[in-house]
Amino acid sequence: MSYCTKCGSEIQRNARYCPKCGAPVKIETVSPQPTYTPTTTSSSLVDRMIRAARLDVSLYEEVERDERATTQALIVVVLSSISSGIGTALSKALTGHELGGIGIGLFGGLFSALIVWLVWSFITYFVGTKIFGGTASYGELLRTIGFADAPGVLLVFSFIPILGGVISFAVWVWGLMAMVVAVQQALDFSTGKAVLTCIVGWIAALILLAIIGILLAIPLIFLG
Repeated sequence: MSYCTKCGSEIQRNARYCPKCGAPVKIETVSPQPTYTPTTTSSSLVDRMIRAARLDVSLYEEVERDERATTQALIVVVLSSISSGIGTALSKALTGHELGGIGIGLFGGLFSALIVWLVWSFITYFVGTKIFGGTASYGELLRTIGFADAPGVLLVFSFIPILGGVISFAVWVWGLMAMVVAVQQALDFSTGKAVLTCIVGWIAALILLAIIGILLAIPLIFLG
């Protein structure tokens, strides 16, 4: 049922004039509601790693929300660690060092990288949420920080004489920038707070490592 826009009286369907006040009926054409089609974003690992390395803010927001991306973040950390290990091994081979124990070195480096990823994500989660008032879950930081490791795959080229050192330094700076973007997007606050979170987190990590080192050294002192 329609109503007159002038007097409010009911108007029969297809009526051209209001039966009470005689005002012409305004025929409104209702446009159909647009059908919402969600934007399809490529979720392939390679595509996401490229976007992460490009410091694509939308990528970090994407993986923050995508709980399935945790496995991909783990793979990124693994690939970065393996690339670093291979680069180091090739560098030693070029300088005449034996490659004995390369498997142990790669496994040890991979294990360390995973531990650092888990611990560092928790530290930034704690500092960012408890000290600087960010909003995020531990899982969200795991994913964004994991993808911030994407530039590390270039460390496979660190064996190249002279250029290898430049590559390693560039990857280090690149990784720091990616880390800030990852922390900023996960915790939903400003770049300044993201930088402060990383700085405070690094200090906390150093203190934690120092405490662990002391605790491990005490038994050795008594045994010695």
